[in-house]
Amino acid sequence: MLRRVLVASACLSLVAGCSLSGGSGSSASGGGDHVVTLVTHDSFVAKQETLDAFKTATGITVKPLASGDAGALTNKLVLTKSNPIGDIAFGVDSTFASRALAEGVFAEYKSPEADKGAQRYQVDGGTRLHAVDVGDVCLNVDVAGLAAKGVPEPKTYDDLVDPKYKDMLVVEDPATSSPGLAFLLGTIGKYGPTGWGEYWTKLKANGVKVVSGWEEAYNQDFSGSAGKGPRPVVVSYASSPSAEIGDDGVPRTKAVLDTCYRQVEYAGVLTGAKNAEDAKKVLDFLLSEQFQADVPEQMYVYPSREGVKLPEAWTKAAPLPASSQALPADQVSANREQWVQQWRALVVG
Repeated sequence: MLRRVLVASACLSLVAGCSLSGGSGSSASGGGDHVVTLVTHDSFVAKQETLDAFKTATGITVKPLASGDAGALTNKLVLTKSNPIGDIAFGVDSTFASRALAEGVFAEYKSPEADKGAQRYQVDGGTRLHAVDVGDVCLNVDVAGLAAKGVPEPKTYDDLVDPKYKDMLVVEDPATSSPGLAFLLGTIGKYGPTGWGEYWTKLKANGVKVVSGWEEAYNQDFSGSAGKGPRPVVVSYASSPSAEIGDDGVPRTKAVLDTCYRQVEYAGVLTGAKNAEDAKKVLDFLLSEQFQADVPEQMYVYPSREGVKLPEAWTKAAPLPASSQALPADQVSANREQWVQQWRALVVG
């Protein structure tokens, strides 16, 4: 996931000793301890003290194994399903869930913690995959940057094809970027399978810039980030404004909530896991109140569990959108490659 830059920042500024990919703090195990390998995307991070508390309570050491972004993770799980590289996996998202389920990657197990909120996002009856977190990909705007150009903040997708926003938008390539793909899917959800191409043709004519990934778009081209780029509108996350609060306590950026596409990240016990019983306990832990309370500040996404208090900055700058676009996982699985190829032909040429 390309929110890794924000995650890395969280590691440096919020939690001493946290790990992005299972460093020495989270992979060592003492004699007699049980070790569960948690296969994850690259942006998984957890407080070491939370992992240590779980180990004290259960005797289980959680060993993260980073395996690329959500797409790369899913591919690796499918390719190794006959000889799984871990016991449990986290990070297969709603874009790729149907493929993982169809390939039999995950074993049957329903956590007793699943009815505390994760059930709102269940797929396949919630017996193999459990929602751990929710993220919304939306347009983000630089409030001061737009004001300096004398244009209002855009409110909808349609606003971005208005000539007053020419050369102001930067997006990520859906072939190489998770938020880029989510934004494309959002436009397909908005305009339908026959109308989205015309919308992107208009965006291209209005000067949309396409870059390979989130880091380049947000930190180099977006004027509301530390990089102070030239473009005041970017595809990012609904949670991103929480990292852009000024010394006066006012967010410098806003998410355009009518342009959000929802991504849900799941965890499940792997079929053929060597430590399946302990893996079930780790899955319960990922859905527990203790772990879920850490999710916002550690991974810059919203917890799936109901009733978890968000950080103060989030309540001020990053409320969970009331409604977001979300295409059925099987529809995405069946059409994703075709849509991306069509997009490339229209926008990149």
